Amino acid sequence: MDLGVRWKLHGDGRTPAPGAVVRPDERLTWPRTVGLGAQHVVAMFGASFVAPVLMGLDPNLAIMMSGVATVIFLLATRGRVPSYLGCSLSFVGVAAVIRAQGGTSATVTGAVFVVGVALFLVGLAVQRFGARIIHAAMPPIVTGAVVMLIGFNLAPVTATTYWPQDQWTALLVMAFTGMAVVCLRGFWSRIAIFLGLLFGYGISWAFDRIFGRIHSADASGKVTDHWRLDLSGVGHADWIGLPSFHGPSFEWSAILVALPVVIALVAENAGHVKAVGEMTGDNLDDRLGTAISADGVGSMLSTAVGGPPNTTYSENIGVMAATRVYSTAAYWAAAGFALLFGLCPKFGAIVAAIPGGVLGGITVILYGMIGLLGAQIWINAGVDLRNPLNLVPAAAGIIIGVGNVTLEFTDTFSLSGIALGTVVVITGYHALRAFAPAHLKSSRPLLDEGTSSYDEASS
Repeated sequence: MDLGVRWKLHGDGRTPAPGAVVRPDERLTWPRTVGLGAQHVVAMFGASFVAPVLMGLDPNLAIMMSGVATVIFLLATRGRVPSYLGCSLSFVGVAAVIRAQGGTSATVTGAVFVVGVALFLVGLAVQRFGARIIHAAMPPIVTGAVVMLIGFNLAPVTATTYWPQDQWTALLVMAFTGMAVVCLRGFWSRIAIFLGLLFGYGISWAFDRIFGRIHSADASGKVTDHWRLDLSGVGHADWIGLPSFHGPSFEWSAILVALPVVIALVAENAGHVKAVGEMTGDNLDDRLGTAISADGVGSMLSTAVGGPPNTTYSENIGVMAATRVYSTAAYWAAAGFALLFGLCPKFGAIVAAIPGGVLGGITVILYGMIGLLGAQIWINAGVDLRNPLNLVPAAAGIIIGVGNVTLEFTDTFSLSGIALGTVVVITGYHALRAFAPAHLKSSRPLLDEGTSSYDEASS
């Protein structure tokens, strides 16, 4: 069985010819391949560090399990889809809602484990019936609205938890990160979040030296005098050791909050496979279902031991675009680095010490970008918001999701925020479509160019 772990040496293995690309089944010399793997790790650093911290999970375990999930993905796709699976930011809002309802880390990982199961089943369905089932159930108007309400539902987390801890640091970090995203070029723009973290660490350290302790809310919400950057935990952490593991706990209320995120994960995977196929020149439509299922398995395995879920990372697509090296060998090297980082508790302690003000400045941009990805889905698909069939369910669902509206069924069961908004968008769209006049339903086909060839071949 070909598992995609054999690579041909590209040319002399040193420098690709001008205009040449290193294909997924090729590699450069091993020292260069390892160096590219390290570059991929750096590219995913920012989001993979921030996400578990925001979710209240162990960053060491998150990094370790991202390496494991990447290995599973590469094996499942037989080395045809170069990709790194890092911690998904789509679940940050879900974790905040579950914890606000009194949930623990086990409750969070239990809910997300079920999402991993759902993602795995969606992947199997795509393998069997083709991508048309995704577009039929979740057309662009639905997918875009759900992604948008997931991102914008996070706004209160920034406004009430992170920004008040150090508003001036947050403002400076926001400005620096925004400049890095816009003004830097190539690889450097892809690691703008990571650079923003480094800048925030430096600013916080400098402000502590210049102004002393700050009087504000700390990470627990208690207003007190404290240092902006507290590295006391780093000195006590070991250099080598296992991260902290815990099992999941399953509660229906938490599961219902988390399940809508599966829509965002399907959209992320489909977009990633399409982008990689365009860059490599390979038709990867037949790998879409496998990629979705592999992501689901990786997330299930990670959350089963207490880690966060994973998803394909666009940051690493940027690295491939900049280097024109698509070798999956580099991703194996990146997975190896991630496993090593996960075994260093001191490294995790540094990540856990990220000042609240720094997170405030970064999340202002990060959460907004997540939400606006929904608008990008609409733009790419040519969604017509003048059509009330599109406008009404999306408008209602987004307001419910962003405003965290609650619908109580019994004293012990209710739907709110992300979960209720998603239900309203999906059921509202299909219900209205069933009764809408024909002229409102005469829109573009649900299939797009990235999946049409796959569906025709499988029909």
